Amino acid sequence: MALFRLPPVRDSSTSIRGDGVFLRPAEMNDWEDWAALRERSRDFLMPWEPLWPTDDLTRAAFRRRVKRHAEEMARDESFALLVFRTRDRALVGGLTLGQIRRGVAQTATVGYWTGVTYAGQGYMSRALRAAVSYSFSTLRLHRVEAACLPTNVASIRVLESAGFRREGLARSYLRINGRWQDHFLFAVLESDPPPPPRPNSDGSRLAVSTRTL
Repeated sequence: MALFRLPPVRDSSTSIRGDGVFLRPAEMNDWEDWAALRERSRDFLMPWEPLWPTDDLTRAAFRRRVKRHAEEMARDESFALLVFRTRDRALVGGLTLGQIRRGVAQTATVGYWTGVTYAGQGYMSRALRAAVSYSFSTLRLHRVEAACLPTNVASIRVLESAGFRREGLARSYLRINGRWQDHFLFAVLESDPPPPPRPNSDGSRLAVSTRTL
């Protein structure tokens, strides 16, 4: 059976606007803010992420990351974005639409993280809603998937607030914090009804589903 591919989206100036937040690809002048937020959030994030490389927060590692993500975006493979608060352009976290499969799938996997300073204020819920809308309207995807540790209650709430539905449990699915762990699997479809509006703050401390930028 032939697999019909849509032409890739190659706009390296990708920017997504949401309710009080915006998302865009990282630039080298983001490194200091990114590294500082990640360092402050280390204890908060590490239970939900793969082990960090020893040089993870260095400028050289960030440069390699920016280059790799630009190449992946140009190949229509992954869209790694930073999340900023609109009113003061403060960096609050990151979100990636990755593992894009075209052909008969038209699917991506989303992962995200929020800095501890901005947890529990609804920023990632709003960023995820905007990213899902972008996935369907601009990337022309049919389905967006996510994986979440069963103990990550805050992240489950974020996914559900963006219209994701739990579809199952994947055993020993991802190596998180140094060990293979089970994950709940979630997805939202282009044909699903949009989630209802929600208040500016969801009152929960946001964690991560999978490691991104």
